Amino acid sequence: MAEDSIAVVDLDRCQPDRCNYECANYCPPNRTGKECIVTREERHGENEPYQGDPDQVSISEEICLGESCGICVAKCPFDALEIINLPQELEDDPAHRYGENAFALYGLPAPQEGRVTGILGPNGIGKTTAVRILADEITPNLGDPDATPDWEAVVDEYRGTELQNYLEDLRSGDVTVARKPQYVDKIPDQFDGNTRQLLDSTDERGVVDDLVERLSIGPVVDQSIDTLSGGELQRVALAATLARDADFYFLDEVTPYLDIGQRVTAARLIRELADEGDRSMLVVEHDLAVLDLLADSLHVAYGEPGAFGVVTPPKSTRQGINEYLSGYLEAQNMRIRPEAIEFEQHAPRTATAGETLVEYPDLTKSYGDGEFTLEVEAGEIRKNEVLGVVGPNGIGKSTFAKLLAGRLEPTEGSLDSRLDIAYKPQYVEIDQPMRVDAFLGSITDDFGTSYWTTEIAQPLQLERIMDQNLTDLSGGERQRVAIAACLSEDADLYVLDEPSAHLDVEQRVLATRAIRRYAENHDATALVIDHDIYMIDLLADRLMVFEGEPAVRGRTSPPVGMRRGMNRFLANLDITFRRDQRTGRPRINKPGSQKDREQKSQGEYYYAPEGDDEE
Repeated sequence: MAEDSIAVVDLDRCQPDRCNYECANYCPPNRTGKECIVTREERHGENEPYQGDPDQVSISEEICLGESCGICVAKCPFDALEIINLPQELEDDPAHRYGENAFALYGLPAPQEGRVTGILGPNGIGKTTAVRILADEITPNLGDPDATPDWEAVVDEYRGTELQNYLEDLRSGDVTVARKPQYVDKIPDQFDGNTRQLLDSTDERGVVDDLVERLSIGPVVDQSIDTLSGGELQRVALAATLARDADFYFLDEVTPYLDIGQRVTAARLIRELADEGDRSMLVVEHDLAVLDLLADSLHVAYGEPGAFGVVTPPKSTRQGINEYLSGYLEAQNMRIRPEAIEFEQHAPRTATAGETLVEYPDLTKSYGDGEFTLEVEAGEIRKNEVLGVVGPNGIGKSTFAKLLAGRLEPTEGSLDSRLDIAYKPQYVEIDQPMRVDAFLGSITDDFGTSYWTTEIAQPLQLERIMDQNLTDLSGGERQRVAIAACLSEDADLYVLDEPSAHLDVEQRVLATRAIRRYAENHDATALVIDHDIYMIDLLADRLMVFEGEPAVRGRTSPPVGMRRGMNRFLANLDITFRRDQRTGRPRINKPGSQKDREQKSQGEYYYAPEGDDEE
């Protein structure tokens, strides 16, 4: 194979008992007598250890003709093979490769004392592998999976780079690590006790009480861990991690389940700890606004998910995010996405003035004996608009969505039940023992295979999971299936509650584009609840703002234009945004900065142009 290509065999998909080895039979080198594609047992013999079923295939990267051939990829009935051309600029060997025809990671992030280093990139691209290496959970094999990993060789490989000092300390055991897990919902499976016991066990710096207060988790400190919500678990996990006394903190996704106010509070706590001077912070995050606020520098990770990943050298945070959005990495001369992600350059779009789809009266929904009450002021939803919904957690947004969808009955007032509503709930629970294609049913028949594939399946990256069982899907995969199922219904109103949850940045952008294009192409009306400001900014024509006291009472006024709505919402949170001059993307101002003070004095919390004092 050309030296700039790799072969990848997905062992979860390779099913030799259900095929006739079409990949091997049609392989041009095989047909000339070479052993390019053979079984793993044939390649290694009976006694040599190897990954996978002995009847699964092994591809010789030395013999393979590369991506220009691609016959085996086309012939495999289970889409188990990939032959991928690596970027021509990629001259170094991998930092780590998991095995024969397996995932390869090129490059590593470089933590720096007193600074927050960000990593931005899609899922399945090697970010967690990189962090496990930096946390001394994996000794990198420098691309040779048959070699015995050796830290001395690794330090020699990175001598003279920004990583040298860190790796030397890691080799000598002089680095202590604190990690916040990505999936906080698994914490109850690993800890049996109440919240206070967990936090006290990690309070190496004596700061837990302050963290509890600032993260507003005081009401749950005496509760059992297995009774906490996703947002409460996320804040408890963050407090437990930041309470440790460590040299290196790794924080894997701090924003899931959190509203924007909680996200900014989390970012400030991380920033403050880094500013103490001698601690290294590494943050993987998919909320670009929060990452922009947090990070001093940024590594962009790109590649082919599940096949190979490349971690770039550090860039400035602004440059890294802007290049990621443009889809082109300037220093690497590498295009990582065919299209740029574009935002409104000036004022938000004028609120649509179309025909009314539904008018709803004053509504009240109360739970229990004064547990929570939502008050909705009468308003209207217009045809062919995307209506964004914002507000803190526990304020009634999902309750309103369920009222519209007919999942709840109002305590006072009534709704027009003649409306056909497609509803994607906040928490996606798909537990039917069936395949994705069977679950989605006859959708392609209703829409036409070509349109459904182009406008829904491809943007939501469904092709590779259509033959998987619903119960085997990850959280992000379930989310994408649920969005597709919602958009594929014939409805008057599409209600999507937190469609960005569990999606990486790329998937959020693609999902946003799919929802927006569907609404425009079908003259459809959508109501989207989300905490991701980028998603709301790209999607919404108008805004509903929910206010009140979380878990006690909530209220909302009729929908308003984006500027007015965002100004009201952000004023409640004491947060200002500005616009990046180059891309138009929203950026959070540093609290107390000149731009922050200036916008607050003008009452303009959103859509202000870029300021020079923020870099």
